[in-house]
This record gives sequence, structure tokens and C-alpha cells, in this order.
Amino acid sequence: MNNDFAPFSIARLPRIEFGSGALDKLPDIAAGYGRHLLLVTGARSFVESEAGARLFADLRAHHLSWEQVSVAGEPSPAFIDATVAALQASRFDAVVGIGGGSALDAAKAIAGLLRPGNPVMDHLEGVGPELPYRGPTTPFIAVPSTAGTGSESTKNAVLSAPGGFKKSFRDDKLVAEWAIVDPDLLATCPPALIAADGLDAFTQLLESFVSTRANPMTDALARSGMMAARDALPALHRQQSAAARSQMAYASLMSGICLAQAGLGAVHGLASPLGAFFPIPHGVVCGTLVASATACNVAALEARDPGNAALAKYAEVGRRFAMQKGLNGVDARRFLVDTLRRWEAELDLPRLSAYGIGEDDLARIVAASRGGSMKTNPIALSDAELTHILASRF
Repeated sequence: MNNDFAPFSIARLPRIEFGSGALDKLPDIAAGYGRHLLLVTGARSFVESEAGARLFADLRAHHLSWEQVSVAGEPSPAFIDATVAALQASRFDAVVGIGGGSALDAAKAIAGLLRPGNPVMDHLEGVGPELPYRGPTTPFIAVPSTAGTGSESTKNAVLSAPGGFKKSFRDDKLVAEWAIVDPDLLATCPPALIAADGLDAFTQLLESFVSTRANPMTDALARSGMMAARDALPALHRQQSAAARSQMAYASLMSGICLAQAGLGAVHGLASPLGAFFPIPHGVVCGTLVASATACNVAALEARDPGNAALAKYAEVGRRFAMQKGLNGVDARRFLVDTLRRWEAELDLPRLSAYGIGEDDLARIVAASRGGSMKTNPIALSDAELTHILASRF
């Protein structure tokens, strides 16, 4: 038996504290960098929660001082630049991002630019001069309060110019020093957020598993994350439980690690222009498209590239979901797609039309989807195939 592995690379990861009560470790960790912090949070949910009140009391007990910035909605380059300009005169020893993907992405970008002070447009991929990022960064600590984006373990900060673009500020120096993942913080998430974020995490796991850049390490992590999501996501959406929160927090963390190392696929390729052109949350895009995109990938691979390793991987996931080791490949892949369609219905994912997206918009969405994540989809999809994915979810 040949046990050789193809060469692969793993980029930098944060140090990780995972588990119930992990938030209580934040003051000691932050104090290791100094006494003055910048906290970047969502608009209200964490700040007004019991966990927020407890954290602020703990920070005071550790003689830490802080300033706070709130992020409402997805961060824009203008918001990042204005925040950096307003705060640059202060000297922060660390930046702590607490919240969903938007808060973490904003914190990541702010931490990267507080010291150099230049505009973020200098570095955004696909727009502007794309200058190399030199740093230095301010140490960044990521504390996710949702289970979906995996931003706590990636090197990219996604920024949006409404109606214009949705692009990444990306560099290894932006990876968090610490990711503090406390499943207890998910207790305040409403069902709609659990559904959208949870399917974002699952999509990231599945797409990285079949990505053209997948490797044995990311495959192992993606498998464990997908199985955690299989067991937890529908249950957590129906009713909160500590076990389901822990499983989904783990799935989200694994999804961030996997996407950072292996890349993504067609769903995220389409998500970029959809999020740029329309006011549709990223998790909703993933949740509403993942079943149709998976079905399209499977059909394209079966028709044009039946020897592609991704077909066997889709079948593997189907067998694991069905808990039937002997299920043949075609039936296993069908079971996977059927499960995703059932989740789509059970989790009540909105259709694209709910956000004003219509048939006349399809051509420009498809035309703008070819960069980034689409490049690591397991097979090149035609414009007609991408149009069909979108049209199936009007």
C-alpha cells in the first residue's frame, strides 16, 4: 500500500482556547500584551448581554482599560479608515474583536492598520493598487459570538462597499494571535442567525473538502467539522442545548481553518457579487445556494470528469450522513443533496428574490463570480450552470 502524501503547506494559525467558559480566560491573555485595549464589538447583542457585563467586570478587576468601537452591519473600507484615523493617536496594546464575522473582520483590519495608518484600499484584492502589506500589526484576539464565518482562524478581513464590491484585505500577519471560542456565547443567537451562520460553516467545510487545494490535514478537519454540524445544526435551530452549541462552535472553527488552508468553491464565488450588489447576508447566500450548487457540481463531475476525486468525496459525505457504509456512490451523493435540500426547508432559508434579486441580475452576478473562490471549485462550471444555480433559488 502506498502511504505517500502529496506535498502541502499549512499557513499560520492562531493559538486556540475552546470550550465552555473560555471567555473567562480573555483578561489574562489580553494582559499579556499590555494594559490598554481596543474592543471591537457588534452593535448591541454582546455589549448588552450577561456575558458582556461579566467580561467588562473581569477586565476592570485585571486593571485593564479599553476603548470600544461598535460595528453595525458589514464593515466598509470607509468605516475602517475613519476608525483608524480617529484612534491612531491612542496606543493600544491589543485589539479584541468580539462578535460575528463582521465584528471580527473589522477588528482584524483595524488591528492591521492602526500602526501603519494607511488606507485599507491600498491592500484590498481586486480593487486599488494591491500594495503588499508590510505591517506592523497590533496584536489581535478574536472572540466569535456566532458559529458560522470562522473568521477567528483566517487571515482575511472581508470588507464591503454597498452596491460596488465585497473584497478581502488578506495577509498572514492579520491572523489572530488568539482565538477564544466559547460556545456559551451562542446562547443568545436567534434561530434565523443559527440557520444562516450554521449553513455558512457547513458550506465552508464541504467546499474546502472538495477543493482543488484540499490536503490530508484539511480533509481530516473538514470531516470532523461536517459530522459535528450534521448532528448539531438542525437540533440547535429547533432548541438550544449546550451540546449542540459546542458542536456548532467547533464546526465553525474547523471551517475557518479549512477555508484558510484549502480554499472554497462555487457558492462562495457567487456569494461575493451577491453580497456586493444586494443587501443579502453572507450566511443566507450560503444557506440558500449550497444544495443547488452541490447538485450542480455533482452532475457536472459525473458528466465531464467521472474520475475526479471530488466525486468520491461527495459520496463519502453522503455515506457518513446516511450512516450506510455500503451505499453506492450515486445514491450517496443523492442522499447528501437531499439532506441539504431538507435543511434548506427546515431551516427556512430565504430565497434570493426576498432581497430584490431577479432574472435581469443573473448575467452580472455570474460575470463577477469568476475570481477568488471559484478558482478552487472541483470543476469549472459554465455560465449556464452558474445561472441555473441562482435561478433555482429565486
